[in-house]
Amino acid sequence: MPTVTLSVHESDPVDVIVVGGGPTGCTAAAAAAREGARVLLVESTAMLGGSGTGALVPAWCPFTDKKQVIYRGLAERILRTCKERQPLVPANQFDWVPIDPELLKRVYDDLVAEFGVTVLFQTTLAAVEKKRDSVSSIIVANKRGLTRLRARVFIDCTGDADLCAWAGAEFQKGDAHGDLMPATHCFILSNVDTEAFKTDCDNGRRLMGNHPKTRFYEIIESGRFPLIRDAHACANLIGPGTVGFNAGHIWQVDNTDPDSVSRALAQGRQIAAQFRDAFAEYYPAAFANAFLVTTGSVLGVRETRRITGDYVLTLDDYIDRRSFPDEICRNAYFIDIHHSLKEAGEHTKKRADGLSMPSLHYQPGESHGIPYRCLTPRGLRNVLVAGRSISCDRPVQGSVRVMPVCLAMGDAAGLAAALADDSADADVHAVDVARLRARLVEEGAWLPEPARVAATA
Repeated sequence: MPTVTLSVHESDPVDVIVVGGGPTGCTAAAAAAREGARVLLVESTAMLGGSGTGALVPAWCPFTDKKQVIYRGLAERILRTCKERQPLVPANQFDWVPIDPELLKRVYDDLVAEFGVTVLFQTTLAAVEKKRDSVSSIIVANKRGLTRLRARVFIDCTGDADLCAWAGAEFQKGDAHGDLMPATHCFILSNVDTEAFKTDCDNGRRLMGNHPKTRFYEIIESGRFPLIRDAHACANLIGPGTVGFNAGHIWQVDNTDPDSVSRALAQGRQIAAQFRDAFAEYYPAAFANAFLVTTGSVLGVRETRRITGDYVLTLDDYIDRRSFPDEICRNAYFIDIHHSLKEAGEHTKKRADGLSMPSLHYQPGESHGIPYRCLTPRGLRNVLVAGRSISCDRPVQGSVRVMPVCLAMGDAAGLAAALADDSADADVHAVDVARLRARLVEEGAWLPEPARVAATA
């Protein structure tokens, strides 16, 4: 057999490496560089933005607690920058703002460039190297081959906690049986009749399963669209005659399993085509001439690993609207767990029969804190984790996984990484939390004193 020689290129060390260029990774890289750190951002696709760009999620989850914007700092800056360039969006709208994915790509590019972040696109994490309790380097793969990248501090923003898991960190995954929330392959339809979408489809709300005039259940019961199996369809007008869809579920997908993801992507494209045909038939005024423009270049994934950190945020914390002395942001999004395949049929039938489904929503002005300790993996001295894989139980992950709170967590993680880099041993667990919180507030974060919010832990 031929001899295979693996040559690993060496790269100059930097202060902070961020792996994953989704919303969390973008704000993490920008925040660390803003503090003067030399930052390298490693992204596996050809763009920054993750869910809002590559995955084509068509709208931001709410930025407010129904009274005020609570995801501030870099998060609010990104939203406002997008809104300024989207004439379709009312100036006073901060919840469920539609996303123009091409615009958002450029907004993220501009953000990291402003602070001097170096970005490596189409570069995949391939291995993690450790010395005792610290990550010393990572190996990445791209057109150059294999390259070793060194830094004093690493931030895992992969969404799947790949860096942390490969470094040996403890984690949990899915529910008690290991089942994961379904994925969704988002898509865009063009040549939509805009006025009919606004009137006949009630701006997309009539396409949802809980609308009293929906025809979704007729679509499912017809049996002619077999890949549309439950009433999940969120639609947003993202441009003239152009509607983005977060619709359909693909079950038994594990984003850490390439075989599983490959099958899901192929199935997702078929689902998108069936949605186009179904909506053209059942909502012809809006969609009779609609054209399927594109599906996401990556899958919309809701959960995989959750790292075990110095603190595990629990459902009780969420219910109690708890505050923490080391909290680095607030969160008000509802508990949003998408159903398993077994549960989907029961859920769809209840909604079709007009029965309400229980969910956990806050009242206006209510929120909970996310402690810094949820970003510090146990057993890893110089690694932070941010985004949907922070240290929390599964119900809470159903809330903290969405983009606005991920932006806020990334902002905090980047600043903390820069502070750790300034210390002798780059220990993220020893970061001065008072200093971290003070800098976050200086940069616009909303961190009210515990007396102004719910009961303090």
